[in-house]
Amino acid sequence: MSRHERSWISQRIRSRAAQQWTSLLDSVQRRRRQVPEGLRDEARDLRQVLGRFLQATDEFAPGIRDSLHRMELPDGTDWRWRPNIMQTRISDAELIAPRGDLWLSEEVALFHDCEARALMLKQVRNRLATDLAGYGLRLEVMGFSGSFLSFSLTLPPEALADLGGHHIVRLHSVLQAERPITVYARLNIQQGPNTETVLRQMGDPIDGANCQRLVEFDLGYADLSQRSVHKAWIDLIFEAPYMNAVALRDVVLSRHPRAQI
Repeated sequence: MSRHERSWISQRIRSRAAQQWTSLLDSVQRRRRQVPEGLRDEARDLRQVLGRFLQATDEFAPGIRDSLHRMELPDGTDWRWRPNIMQTRISDAELIAPRGDLWLSEEVALFHDCEARALMLKQVRNRLATDLAGYGLRLEVMGFSGSFLSFSLTLPPEALADLGGHHIVRLHSVLQAERPITVYARLNIQQGPNTETVLRQMGDPIDGANCQRLVEFDLGYADLSQRSVHKAWIDLIFEAPYMNAVALRDVVLSRHPRAQI
């Protein structure tokens, strides 16, 4: 941000604009009359700009940025990552009856095959003192009639560089559930036309709040070739989610070299 944008005059201009909108709001609430559509268009445009500004700057907030680097990870860790959706607001923070292949961002998607779409998805603010991620994703599941429900996390290009059998991919997550539910993590690695998958159960069923789970994928046991990795993603799969509310409060992926035996 330039010195001009931080100047007293610029701050005063923004403050005056906020006061004008506050005055307009007070006038509408007092008089209870129709507002010109042009004014509503201005308000919508301003809301979109401010929303994009907050989304773009959330990831640079000191508490959120530094929490990832404060985590204790294995020696040799050369990559660590928290999806951006866990750090910044999204425009559609609450979705009722989401479709079965909904991309929430370039990194995170929701997949299901419930024809009735008896779901509600919310991005929620994490407010506990122990929370390291700014936001979480909460799923409220009603009469679920499908056969699968999952979040899919697409690994960024930095994670794919030189990725191979000499690595361990580590998944740390914080989940919660109103009723006990079993969750699986499946790592998918695509090399050319072939995709290798590794499935792990994420410990005991999730029951209650602040359930921390750690899963490691030892790629030394995966059937990988010497070809470069084209794409990799992790599916978090919820087993039998009928009449439940589950939340992904945090997820951090990292990689480190496996021990040489």
